[in-house]
Parts: sequence; C-alpha cells; structure tokens
Amino acid sequence: MNGSVFPARAAGQGIVACGVPRATARLQFHAGFPFEAAAAQVGYFRDLGISHLYASPITRARPGSMHGYDTVDYGCVSPELGGEEGLRRLVARLREHGMGLIVDIVPNHMGVGKENAWWWSVLKLGRASPYAEFFDIDWEPADLALCGKVLAPFLGEQYGQVLAAGQLSVRLDEETGEPVIAYFDARFPIAPDCAAEIAAQPPEAYDATRPEGRARLHALLERQHYRLAWWRTAAEEINWRRFFEVSDLIGVRVEREDTREAIHALPFRLYAEGLIDGVRVDHIDGLADPEAYCRYLRENLAALDGGRPAGCPRDVPYIVVEKILASDEPLPASWRVQGTTGYDFMNDVGALLHHPEGEARLTAQWEAVSGEARGFRALVLDVRRRLVAQSFAGECDALVRILHRIARTDLATRDWGAPAIRRVLTELLVHFPVYRTYVGGETPLAADEVAMGIACKGARQVLRRADHGLLELLAQWLGQAPDAPATPALRAWRREALRRFQQLTAPLAAKSVEDTGFYRYGRLLSRNEVGSDPGVFSLDAEGFHRKVLARAARFPDAMLATATHDHKRGEDARARLAVLSEFGDEWLRLVGAWMRRHEALKAREGPRPAPADEYMLYQTLFGAWPLDLAIADEAGIAALAERVGEWQTKSLREAKLRSSWVTPADEYEQACDAFLRAVLDPRRNGRSLLELSAFVARAGAAGALNGLAQTLLRLSTPGVPDLYQGTEFWDFSLVDPDNRRPVDYGRRRAALASDADCASLVANWRDGHIKFELIRRALALRQRDPDLFRRGDYLPLAAHGDARDAVLAFARRHEDRFAVAIVPLHASALVLASGPSPVPHVPPGAWGDTSIDLSGLVRDGALRNVLDGRSCAVAGGTVRVADALAAFPVALMHA
Repeated sequence: MNGSVFPARAAGQGIVACGVPRATARLQFHAGFPFEAAAAQVGYFRDLGISHLYASPITRARPGSMHGYDTVDYGCVSPELGGEEGLRRLVARLREHGMGLIVDIVPNHMGVGKENAWWWSVLKLGRASPYAEFFDIDWEPADLALCGKVLAPFLGEQYGQVLAAGQLSVRLDEETGEPVIAYFDARFPIAPDCAAEIAAQPPEAYDATRPEGRARLHALLERQHYRLAWWRTAAEEINWRRFFEVSDLIGVRVEREDTREAIHALPFRLYAEGLIDGVRVDHIDGLADPEAYCRYLRENLAALDGGRPAGCPRDVPYIVVEKILASDEPLPASWRVQGTTGYDFMNDVGALLHHPEGEARLTAQWEAVSGEARGFRALVLDVRRRLVAQSFAGECDALVRILHRIARTDLATRDWGAPAIRRVLTELLVHFPVYRTYVGGETPLAADEVAMGIACKGARQVLRRADHGLLELLAQWLGQAPDAPATPALRAWRREALRRFQQLTAPLAAKSVEDTGFYRYGRLLSRNEVGSDPGVFSLDAEGFHRKVLARAARFPDAMLATATHDHKRGEDARARLAVLSEFGDEWLRLVGAWMRRHEALKAREGPRPAPADEYMLYQTLFGAWPLDLAIADEAGIAALAERVGEWQTKSLREAKLRSSWVTPADEYEQACDAFLRAVLDPRRNGRSLLELSAFVARAGAAGALNGLAQTLLRLSTPGVPDLYQGTEFWDFSLVDPDNRRPVDYGRRRAALASDADCASLVANWRDGHIKFELIRRALALRQRDPDLFRRGDYLPLAAHGDARDAVLAFARRHEDRFAVAIVPLHASALVLASGPSPVPHVPPGAWGDTSIDLSGLVRDGALRNVLDGRSCAVAGGTVRVADALAAFPVALMHA
C-alpha cells in the first residue's frame, strides 16, 4: 500500500493505541466539504482531544449529494469528496497526529439513477441482469402487468399525460451514444433486443407529439423491463423495497452472499490497508438478519487485523450500529458490536433535564391549545393506521399475499381470506411497540416474544372477537421461526413473510413516530427527538444512573451522542426548551398573551395558522433564538426567519394534517409563513419580540447550564463521546438542512489559543467559549487517563443537604484512581438567584449546606477541578457543592 499513509511518528505525537476511540468528531462530507477540508482541521481536532474522526458515507453517491446515504457505487470512494487519493491524504494527516477514522456504511439501500450501474443493468436487462437479485424486487407481483418488470414511479404526472405532452422521447445518450428514454434530465435504458428496431426508424418515429409516434413510443416502452409510472403510484403498486417511503432509494439484499461481498469489498480493503479503523452501520433494522450481518462484519474485519500496517490499531475493530431502542429495550449482545451510535444516551440525558413537576401544566396547556386530549401513544396509533393504508399499502399488500398463500396450505386455515388477513395484520402493525423483532436469527430473544405479546394485546382490544383466532395465527407465523416439519416451500414462504414483516415494522415505526408524530404532538418539543418517546416527559436521577449502569455493563464502548446529522433540534436548543418544565407558569402567561395579541397579525381572509401550529412555532422561536440577537438587528432577524421558515414548512408537511409532501397546501403554508414574518417584524410586533428576547435572556441562562451539564455527562459517563460538527459552541440548530450548515473552523482554532479565566468564561457565556473550554478540558483528562474513562467503574454518589435534589454526582474509578463529576439539575430557580442578568452558574451561597458523599472514595484531602483549575477540600468523606462549583458551573475533579 501507499507508505505515505503511515509516516514516522513525530516527537510528542501518539499512535492510536486501540481500535476503540477515546472520543470522536462526526463530520458530514460533501462536495463543499471534501477530505481536503477535513485534513486541514486534523490538528485542531487533535488539540481539542479527539482521537478519531467519524465520517458520513464516503462511497460514491448521487451527484451533488449533501449526505452520502444515496450510494450509487459501493466499490468507489466518492470522487466529489476527493476519491481514494484524497482519503489517503486525510488518513496520512490523521496518522501523523496519532488519530484514526471511523466511516459510515450503508448496506440497506442504494440511490437509483443512471449513475448506479447495478440499477441501470436491472432496468436494461430485467431478470437477466447479473444484479437482478441484488435488489429486493418482487418479480412476480399480483399485478400481472408488472410480472418480470420493475415499477419506475418517477414521472411527475400520470403516464398518459406525460406521454401525450411529449415529455418522453428516444435520444442518444450523451456519454455512450446508445439510445435511451429521456424524461427531462432523467434517463432510462432500452432493452438490447429493441436496438435494431430503433436503428431502423427515422429520428421522428418516436415523436410523442404525433399520434403515430406516440403509439410507437408507447409500444416500445411496453417492451422494457420497467414500467414508467406517476410517482404517486409507488405507495400502492411498488414491487421493490424502498428505504422507508423514499422511492429513489432501493432496498439491497445484503443477506445474499454475492451482494454482501460486492458491498463490502471496499471497506474491508480500506480496513486491511489501515485507512479506516471501524464502521458505523446505517439503519441496521432495515436488514433481513442484523445478527448475522453484524457477525459477518466482526469476523471479516477481525480476520484482517493481523495484516494491518504498523501504526494503526490491530486489536478490536470498532463497530457501532444506528438503532432506535424503545424504553428498556436491550440491544442484543449476540450482535457482537460495541453498541449503538448514541440515540439512547441522547434520550436519557435529555429526559433527565426535564423537571417532572412541569408535566401536568404543560400537558394541560397543550390540550387546551390543540384540542388534542389524547396522549402521544394514542396519536401515533392513528398515524400508523393511516400510513399502513396509504404510504405503505404496497408493502402491506405484498405481505398479505404471502400470508394468504401460507393459509391456503393447511385445511385448518385455508378459509382465512386476504381481506381478513389484511384487517388483522393492520392492527398488529399499528400496535407493534418496537422497531422490529429478530425472530429467525441464530439467537432467540425473549424481547421478541414480549413485543409480539404487547402488539397482540393492543390489536385484540380493537378487533372483533371473530378475528382473535386469526390474530393468534398471525402472531405465530410472524413471531416464531418456521417449524422443521414444514415442507421446504412452506418454510420458504414463512421465512419470506417473517422478513417482510420485520422490514415493514421498522420504517413504519420511524415514519409514524419521528417523521409524523414528532410534528403533531407539541407538548414540549425538546422531548420530540430521535430515539426519544415524547410521551415520556422526564427521567429522575436514579433512573438515569440505572440506564448508565446497564449500558456500562453491556456496552461500555457504545457511542454517546447529544447531537447528530438527524436531530430535530440542536443539543442546546433542547436544553433551553427543557427549562420550560421549570418556568411553566411564566411561559404559559407569555404564550397566552402572544396568542391573543397575534390574532391581529393573521390574515383576515383565507387560511389562518392552527393554534397547535402556532404554539409549536413559539417553542421553536424560543429554542432557536440566537443569544446575541437584538430585535434591531434586521439582518439577524431575517436570517432567523429564513431558518425557522424552512423548519415550519417541513413541520407542516411531515405532520400530514394540513399539508404534506404529497399534496402541499400552498395557501396554508403561505399563511403560516406570512404569520411567522409578521411575528418577527419589530415594526409590527416589537412588544412581543422584546418579551421573547427578555425571556430568552433569563431562561436562556438556565438553559445554558442544562447544556453544560449535558455536555459534561456525555464526556464523563461510560462510553465514547461523540462531538457532532460545530457543537463545540452553542448549538441552537433546527432539523436538516439547518443542522448541517458550514462550520467556522477558524473561530474554533482561535478558541484553542484563548486563555480566558473562569470568571470571564461565565460572564461572557453567550459567546459559547465556556462550552468550548468544558469540552477541551474534559477531553484532556480523558486523554491523560484513558483507562479511567474506558474501563473505570461508574459509581452514583449521594447528595445531602438543602439543595440535594438540584445536583447529580457520580465517580469513575479504575484501580487506585478516580474522578468525580458534579452537575446541577433542575436548578433554574438557583440560577435566577444570581441577579437580574443571570449567568449559567448557581451562586455558591445558593447551595447552602449541600454536599456530596465521597466516603467510598476518599475521607480527607483535596481534589482538583480540571475545568477551573481550583482545588476543592474533602473533609470527613464529603465535598461541599458550593466549593466544587464555586467558580465554574459544573465540576470534573480528580485527585
């Protein structure tokens, strides 16, 4: 391999010691931020304390992709990112600084289009293509017109209208010179056996603007291995598995050996050559058999360890999976991965920041504003039922056909018709409590039986008694592996039904909860986050400790995230919104005044923003309001309006109540946008903006303290802390594309050279340097003593005294070394005690006699807080919180 990737180690620079990262920095690569741009920041990340960069997908994606999850060539490092040579230069820079690289791989789906050679071959050759079985295509669907064909739902209007309008034509491909079907910029291949016919015709023979040309073109299209169709037909007629309901991402059959090998040849080679050190698996629940897949990854990567070059880790390949876990749902240990990518931690720490006493008043407010008295769970059930009937109708129909075929094989079950099966299956899908089961894998999971039992209980309450027998039957077929005595054909059908069911429940869960429910339920938007259940308002300290201990016992090297490329709101926006669980009365008075006052800002005629949408808008403005924004700043207000406007449009469409992506309600969206602009217009609404900015100034300080506490918990609890790009400073971003904006690395490099004292950091907290210094100093301790944080025990510590309920503490202990973390919790009232212009710091006097019990660690002596450099006395096995948090808002102390 290219020896320049592993140069000699420079003095004072460490080589990556093991495959498990100490801390990662997640970067989103695209043409505007290629490998070269990341290489320029490697020194900065090293100095910050990061051990590994954690990259979005690096394989070739569709041209212009901003995320990389629409892979079109698994065997090629993206030329837009710099190609393999650019990757090698990046890795060479990383190795010079003793750092590693984790990459995101996408084995579940690919982007469709001409750039995808596998897809092009299937469209051109049909079932004769060598890639025909690589994709999850039903070549023999119920619709006889689609037998042997692939539905191509990529037309903007109905096929007949598009054809009559002359928008389809036969042209010569600009690159290959072969004839293709053209539809605006899209291209579709023509079967080889049609080439002679086309060559024999004059150029105008297929001119669809003329009747005879239109007939000839239609006849040609009917002979192809695909059927061009209106994009809206996909939901009901699709005969291939999509990624969720996205019709330009096709499911890949990674369970097939030939497909699997083709997909992984590149990452395995990159690992063997020392260019990558581990992988993050995207959407693991989309795969047919996640356990077998993870075992395949583990075994193949481990087998390559011995041949990796010197200077890169050779012990344990680092593998984490993107997995949404329900409450108390365990990640199967049999998968042999290091853990998840951190959504579970993001949920736990987020819930911890919410005060349980705020739940009742905020629930009452939401119900009064929205008129929706149902809880989140009941709301999601309705969403699921609609999605099954509409968005996933085609996938559901395919599963019903297989189940009907299975029923017909036995005299005892053959009278169950397809309509009854669909009716019962619908309720089973609607009430399914987790993303999916893993029945059929090598290791039986008790959780699978529990999940099916919960689904059956819910379905039984809705279905008529006559359907209960069929419900039990479907629960058996879809909840148990097929019996050995079954015939080979029946076993194959049962396995196929099981696979389709498992690959349907996962996208159904995601679309109903994250991509619909989150945009309908607005009790408190900080709980509407990926991996979270908005119906669960808060988590107490004991519950948080229990979650951390469980993760430490099972997956001590799992990632810990508080921001991702998929988050709905930035980590500090959520931390600020969580304060509303403590400021509930003041917030409700403000919102009530705004809703009455802003009636005058709504259009007198035509659509008007619904109260629920208006209420979620106010929460979003509060969460996203920049700390340095003055209402006289016209450019700043305009920029905020653009950001929130993009969020609002997406929110309305994802909710699917008054608008949607399928049928956008232009008039309603325009009315909501006009209302937003009016609300943010200082000339028309200065009073409300002054109230909002003043409330952000007060409650924002408590929110910032929440953000600092959240950050320290991520950096000090068991696991691998992940830093999402740009979140070294305050992160008040909204959902994508807002959370993927360019990062100002010049400002961050300059921050490394700053030497502000604690008093200055606290006083100037709005500039974000206080968060930056917390991250840098905590990572420095992790770097000095990596074993303490990777292998150290997690010990919850008891608090005593006046404000014992406003603090959370724990220790990390390894051999004779330990560190103690202390963070305020639900401390808004204490923060406000700092005066009329609050800062995110509880005044020492507000803690009274509150102390932390350290008797199991040390009796007497002193601990040094690495975050402020001060020593703190320990006497009689206790440390006073007022001393530990005297100069800095949170503490990380060691002997």
